[in-house]
Amino acid sequence: MKHTPLYQAHIDAGGKMVDFGGWEMPLNYGSQIEEHHQVRNDVGMFDVSHMTTVDFKGVEAKKFLQILIANDVDKLKTEGKALYSCMLNEAGGVVDDLIVYYHDDENYRMVINAGTTEKDIAWINSQAENFDVSVEPKLDLAMIAVQGPNARAKVFEAMPGVEDVCGELKPFNAASLGSLFIARTGYTGEDGFEIMLPEKSAEFTWKMLMEVGVKPCGLGARDTLRLEAGMSLYGSEMNDEVSPLEAALTWTVDLSDEDRRFVGRDALEALKSKGTNNTIVGLVLEGKGVIRDHQKVVTNLGKGEVTSGTFSPTMGKAIALASVPKGSEGLCEIEMRKSNVSAKIVKPPFVRNGKVLV
Repeated sequence: MKHTPLYQAHIDAGGKMVDFGGWEMPLNYGSQIEEHHQVRNDVGMFDVSHMTTVDFKGVEAKKFLQILIANDVDKLKTEGKALYSCMLNEAGGVVDDLIVYYHDDENYRMVINAGTTEKDIAWINSQAENFDVSVEPKLDLAMIAVQGPNARAKVFEAMPGVEDVCGELKPFNAASLGSLFIARTGYTGEDGFEIMLPEKSAEFTWKMLMEVGVKPCGLGARDTLRLEAGMSLYGSEMNDEVSPLEAALTWTVDLSDEDRRFVGRDALEALKSKGTNNTIVGLVLEGKGVIRDHQKVVTNLGKGEVTSGTFSPTMGKAIALASVPKGSEGLCEIEMRKSNVSAKIVKPPFVRNGKVLV
């Protein structure tokens, strides 16, 4: 089992440790529900050091990334600007979803998912063979996500000098401060920062944040928060066999430059021309119960399946993301313990910035 640099800090704080893709990570520190509300209403922090940072350097770094991912890094013109995208295979399936940060045309940073790191690096290296670019996984970095309406204020209080550099930082932008790389991004539907830093500095920084009242939160709350925010999870809403067009991620695909032949483009164009059968929608349960992954869904247009289901602490109702026939609307039925329960089809997100939206 792999451990992040904050493993001992989790043990000291009473973290309930579980296996998460080969990493021993905290599920919660006592109450997943309390941790969820802590982030929605105040501020909490997550150890996301199991995710992998990869730097791309070289005269063809931009040219390479323009064929590696479906979104176009040519949109990135200012230092620190971030771009969300999917990396596709030749069939148009999603190898991984990721964020790319721009330094200049010869220097980019990418953050990829923990569970797909080995697959991703192998894929990236195979695609990079004919380009003048170096692919550098930064395995000596830790990452702390501080999230919530009071996240920025608490980071500024705990970490001297950060406000001077990040006080005016806009969402989906990043800035550097010495060995720190601080991005105004997150996976909770709340404001905050994701801080990349040397692993030797991680525990000290974690404790500084705790001292100003930032409470540690585990994987359980991270998942309910991201689901309320309508954010996709790799392996659930998308995978190697599901395209962005079928995962409600069409907005992450840029087809405007006809000369940019990124990996998977031909397959996406063929699928777009033919039309997709399924898409991702939100579900809100009408009655009591909890929606679970892989439960069957019957809509006005046919059958589908729950991709991510949970109980929403903010709404006090069961919610889900589901893959269903495109155009499905109104009420649907979810097969739950051999009986059908009614749910309303909605457009995600369910909750953003503390507000219920459905």
